[in-house]
Amino acid sequence: MGCDGGTIPKRHELVKGPKKVEKVDKNAELAAKWKHCALSQEKLRRPIVACELGRLYNKDAVIEYLLDKSAERPNTDAVTHIRGTKDIRELNLTDNPEWGGERSNTKGDRYEDIHCGMFICPVVGLEMNGKHRFCYLRTCGCVFSDRALKEVKTEICHKCGDPFQSADIVVLNGTKEEVEKLRENMEERRAKAKTKKSKKSKAAESVSTPSQSKDDTQMDKVQKCSLENGGESSQSDQAGGSGASRLSSAVNGGGPSSVASKRSIQEMEEKSEAFKSIFTTHSSAKRTKEQTSNWVTHTPYHF
Repeated sequence: MGCDGGTIPKRHELVKGPKKVEKVDKNAELAAKWKHCALSQEKLRRPIVACELGRLYNKDAVIEYLLDKSAERPNTDAVTHIRGTKDIRELNLTDNPEWGGERSNTKGDRYEDIHCGMFICPVVGLEMNGKHRFCYLRTCGCVFSDRALKEVKTEICHKCGDPFQSADIVVLNGTKEEVEKLRENMEERRAKAKTKKSKKSKAAESVSTPSQSKDDTQMDKVQKCSLENGGESSQSDQAGGSGASRLSSAVNGGGPSSVASKRSIQEMEEKSEAFKSIFTTHSSAKRTKEQTSNWVTHTPYHF
């Protein structure tokens, strides 16, 4: 029953049973969330952006997705709620002075801490490695730890000084419950934005309609006046003597300009010859064929 050397095999070594399910290391999973892009799974590099659900992305990866959404990608479920660049915010991060970079341990001669974060909280100094809760502000994009926001309660950003409200705080890589709350808040904001746009469009239509109605009323008045003037002119043509008096009053400046333009200036008896000679319709302005020249140089080149 024994093998070489007097060893006795056990049952699990001789009988093959079902394979055990491999368990994912939670620490490694947390470290991957805070160091890799949620869409491309590449290492995070500046510029880094975050969505309204608190997921971290490389800005280049998100722009490529928005430009070509039909391309096949492994993690498109993480960006289906992103409609454009307005739905993401570039983060204002603080570098960790203890972070040596990716090539700090190329020789493998020292211990490499996977929980060493690339960024820290500028107020408390905690590392952004998944062990501590971090948030960012939608107004300015600055990132702080949850402890810093609780200890130093203020409505002004600690880093840039921009004002913010409690609704502007978004948790980074939160739990399922926190992500669901953020999704509800996101849907509420989008619904409010749609109602505001619809109200603005209705207000613009209401402003444009009265102006159009005013223009219509003015056009109606002009048409009525023209009809009245036309009726008066027809009556004056039928009336004979009264029409002549109206024409004379129009020429003197009392009537409409349309009636005065129909009468020639040379036929006006009340005007002097000197005044009539100004116009080309006067007899002095007319020339015979002998007096007119064959050609005229408009731009002579002699100096």
